[in-house]
Parts: sequence; structure tokens; C-alpha cells
Amino acid sequence: MNKIKSLADLKKLQSEVQSKIKLREKGDNPDSLIQIKVSMATCGIASGAKETMTYLIEELDHQGIDAIVTQTGCMGYCYAEPTIEVTIPGQKPVVYGFVNKTKAQEIIEKHLKFNEMVDGIIPAAYATINN
Repeated sequence: MNKIKSLADLKKLQSEVQSKIKLREKGDNPDSLIQIKVSMATCGIASGAKETMTYLIEELDHQGIDAIVTQTGCMGYCYAEPTIEVTIPGQKPVVYGFVNKTKAQEIIEKHLKFNEMVDGIIPAAYATINN
């Protein structure tokens, strides 16, 4: 652990600890929150999934939207990477392909806030990526 040399260092440490606590608290009851799973297999990472995931985490936090963003393995849609699965409580999951920062912002603004579908949905005959 780095030494705290200033008030700014202390505030930075406080912020980091609070965000970790907040993440743990959210993890206790994930079914009541929006869940976003980002495919982070090799093909997803090579296509920019890490940047997409970072953007989603930061933007959802910035806008105050309670959601859990996690990474998952291959969803089987390598041609459409980066891919994400969005699950709103009480609804079936929706998979989006080719999700860059611009598409992620559109998903947040339309799908998460107003429950409007956005172009880029990958039609699938499955319940979730876990099945």
C-alpha cells in the first residue's frame, strides 16, 4: 500500500474503498438490478471488449444507474464482438453485438432508461448465456 502524503491521497483511497464496498453490496441481490455481461473471451478482448466494459462501468456510475457489470466467457458470437448481454429485472436477456462506446451509450440512453430496443440485437434461441 502506498503511503498517504496528502489530503488528496486520502480522498482517493476513500473513493476506491467506497466503490469496492458498493460493488460488494450490489452483489448480494443481483436479481433486483440491471445486469450487463460483457463477453471477454480472446475474440472479445481483441475487438475492444475491455474498453467497452470500462466505459459501461464508468458511465453507469456517472449517471447513477444501479447495475452490475461483469465479464463472461465466449457467447459464441465471435463475428459480432464485442458482445454484451443486458438483463433488466423481470425481462428476458438481450444480446447486443458490435458494442463500442457509441453503441454502449445508445444502449444506456434507450434500453436501460426507456426500455426501447436498440439496433444491433443478436437474435438467439436461448434463455441466457448460462444455458
